[in-house]
Amino acid sequence: MTMTASKSPQRARDDGNHCFVCGPDNPAGMQIRFEMDGELCRAEYTPNAHQCGYDGVVHGGILFSLLDDVMANWLFLQGERAYTAKCEIRFRAPAPIGVRLLLEGQLLERRGRRARLAGRVRLASDAALLAEADAVFIVIADADSGDKKTR
Repeated sequence: MTMTASKSPQRARDDGNHCFVCGPDNPAGMQIRFEMDGELCRAEYTPNAHQCGYDGVVHGGILFSLLDDVMANWLFLQGERAYTAKCEIRFRAPAPIGVRLLLEGQLLERRGRRARLAGRVRLASDAALLAEADAVFIVIADADSGDKKTR
């Protein structure tokens, strides 16, 4: 089966449409729609029962995926392709299943191809911080070539 890339609305690139987190063409994915709001990348998501670790609690790997993508989408929505080089996560409180979460990512520093970003997951009801991340991404210099070399 051949997958074709189609540019989706409000997406600056068309090579991430099958991404597990944000790809609109991935029927098994989360299909989260990220948007820029000034200097922040934002989204909302409500985890379902298939994404739990302990009963009633979102699996930590799902939270990492949300954090990674809200930061990566800060770059992606501006037309840049990047890969996570390193990420440090701090889990502050359990994220409940079935409860709306707010995601936000922002650029902290940019030096050439190296971009440092921060991400946060909060409860929508009271903005309580559930998890946060600080990550370094390597922006691919010639993203259209498909070259995955990072150094």
